[in-house]
Amino acid sequence: MVTRPDAPAGRGRKLVRSPVGRLADEAGVPVLTPARPSEPDFLTALLDLAPDCCPVVAYGALVPRAVLAVPAHGWVNLHFSLLPAWRGAAPVQAAVRHGDEVTGASTFLLEEGLDTGPVYGLVTEPVGPADTAGDLLGRLAESGARLLLATMDGIADGTLAARPQPAEGVSHAPKVTPADARVDWTAPPLATDRLVRSVTPEPGAWTTFRDERLGLGPVTPVTAEPGLPLLKPGQLHVEKRRVLVGTVAAPVQLGEVKAVGKRAMPAPDWARGVRIEPGELLT
Repeated sequence: MVTRPDAPAGRGRKLVRSPVGRLADEAGVPVLTPARPSEPDFLTALLDLAPDCCPVVAYGALVPRAVLAVPAHGWVNLHFSLLPAWRGAAPVQAAVRHGDEVTGASTFLLEEGLDTGPVYGLVTEPVGPADTAGDLLGRLAESGARLLLATMDGIADGTLAARPQPAEGVSHAPKVTPADARVDWTAPPLATDRLVRSVTPEPGAWTTFRDERLGLGPVTPVTAEPGLPLLKPGQLHVEKRRVLVGTVAAPVQLGEVKAVGKRAMPAPDWARGVRIEPGELLT
């Protein structure tokens, strides 16, 4: 088993095993934890193990050529997109943010390029209109695990061969940073909805209110209705059972919000507590 090195966590900053490492320890499986897969000691250890095939899920580091060449059947990666769409670190977030109606998972032979290797198999998954990245990733983790097992079985019995990725349809999904998760209230409501869902639960959507950061859960675009107020981008409008925020077009309804140092709560409860003044903005 290969996983990231133990890392400091918690208030005491004690070294903590990765979840995969803990499971391997419980099962009595030897664990390798190189800081980088290019380390000579890691290559030596891998050569000693002489694996037939190395399945990979969310490893997060480029594997060098010498290491790729060790297993007879290579390294088989499970990636959460329908390759060649959304190559990169955040394919699920990209699918939600760009409004894909269908995504999925792929198994492919790892190469030195970023998610460019030939594909063994695919499984599709619809993206629901209220799906967050967390919802979608949870489903793909299950269907993707089954796909990876089927791929390994097919490689083992010689019934499965990888096919080159199409040259068309390539797109990229770089890592999502906290800065990427800040809401731009001058965007259209549908784009705002997709952005927030794409970064839920991690790294989490946010905005600022009275110069302090405010975390946001999924929002709901508000369709045309009688008496709907005209709001500037970011302008708050508080009603008894909902809180609206203006965008470049129609407003959106806030779901849960989380102020710094506070627990998450429904937006109307938060609004009553902070006593929003007419015309106040989220920025």
